[in-house]
Amino acid sequence: MPADESSAARGAGRSRAIAAISRVLTRPLLAGPLPAGSGPPAGLALRSRPATGPRRPPSPRGGGPSRSGGGQPRPRRGAGVRRTYERARRAWDRPLTAYYLILGAGMLITVLGLVMVYSASMIKALELARPGTYFFRKQFLAAVIGAGLMLLASRMPVKLHRALAYPLLMGTVFLMVLVQVPGIGMSVNGNQNWIYLGGPFQLQPSEFGKLALILWGADLLARKQDKRLLAQWKHMLVPLVPVAFMLLGLIMLGGDMGTAIILTAILFGLLWLAGAPTRLFAGVLAFACLIGFLLIKTSPNRMSRLGCIGASEPGPGDSCWQAVHGIYALASGGWFGSGLGASVEKWGQLPEPHTDFIFAITGEELGLAGTLSVLALFAALGYAGIRVAGRTEDPFVRYAAGGVTTWITAQAVINIGAVLGLLPIAGVPLPLFSYGGSALLPTMFAVGLLIAFAREDPAARAALAMRRPGVRWKTMRRRVMKRPSGER
Repeated sequence: MPADESSAARGAGRSRAIAAISRVLTRPLLAGPLPAGSGPPAGLALRSRPATGPRRPPSPRGGGPSRSGGGQPRPRRGAGVRRTYERARRAWDRPLTAYYLILGAGMLITVLGLVMVYSASMIKALELARPGTYFFRKQFLAAVIGAGLMLLASRMPVKLHRALAYPLLMGTVFLMVLVQVPGIGMSVNGNQNWIYLGGPFQLQPSEFGKLALILWGADLLARKQDKRLLAQWKHMLVPLVPVAFMLLGLIMLGGDMGTAIILTAILFGLLWLAGAPTRLFAGVLAFACLIGFLLIKTSPNRMSRLGCIGASEPGPGDSCWQAVHGIYALASGGWFGSGLGASVEKWGQLPEPHTDFIFAITGEELGLAGTLSVLALFAALGYAGIRVAGRTEDPFVRYAAGGVTTWITAQAVINIGAVLGLLPIAGVPLPLFSYGGSALLPTMFAVGLLIAFAREDPAARAALAMRRPGVRWKTMRRRVMKRPSGER
């Protein structure tokens, strides 16, 4: 046979074989039960495995199932921790995180402070022949009024806050001048910084001076920034520093150096946020430190407080009695404290247990767990304030939020540092926590400021709008209407 005819025959045979195999492979698999004694179709016999011998498990290489996982893929090491971290990071970066932190931390600190004021002040009230709830009722009334102020401040627009800056500053200066008028001002614990309002109520105008300086200074710096004047050092310092030193002078006339230190910290915070150069910042700081050193050196009482840092004994004349017994209260608390109301130091051993040293009573009754909880709440509030100040584009919001955060954190650090024996006793209360309506009212208004600023963020405003019932119902209706008609 010629070569071309043989090749043609072979090609035709190959085509018929391929067609037969294709018919067998495309035939429906086992449409009915196989008859007894019949084997699998011929086309399937080519793919079937031999019936004898154990089946070899698939190799886990290349992402296949593991040998001991029951056919499930083995998770990578650390995948659960990484997934949890990513979820926490996404939750932390949500627009309303700062809003909820400020609201939650502020309210929790205030409520816990009410509980501790009631526990720490009972013995002091009985010593004064008053009911055991005397100080608690006054603090509760101040907290109710402060809650109204906080709600009002959180709902006020930013323009209204700026409009209140000058009236609040002038009113505070007027009241601080009245403090020095004989017959109107009164002295408490050696400080002439109070105005008697009648009955059991008194007012300390210097506490409102902190809020006034923040609002007025933030408005001043924001207007100068809009005019591009902050690049010149004279516009950055004048009139901010002279007005701040006027307030400091009025405070120091009454002898309250602790409040003066807080006001100085607020001034430095505003200058730092305004971008003061290092040399200018260092110059103002050096001048303030020089004045502070002279004021401490010329006062035996302040020198004795400075000498009580780290003291473990009351010392001659019991000059360090308060500092040492504050350490005793913390040391006797242990991990979880002696129980709410079971403090021993508040029975006349520790002076001012419900005001300046309420943190020591908290450590004695609630232990290390209670004090760390208070520190965590202040840390959360401080972080949220920094976050609001760092994410805004409005210069007034940035300066005001930074000033409020500086005020609350600096005062908390000074108070807690004095209780721990790391700083001299400055006589300042723990914000939102210690007894004192004059300190609680402006502080709660300042927390309302932070809430209002957190709500002004565009992303937070949109998220809050989506949480309204009407908006959510309309959104759900639109989603339902866009679904295909056949979908359930």
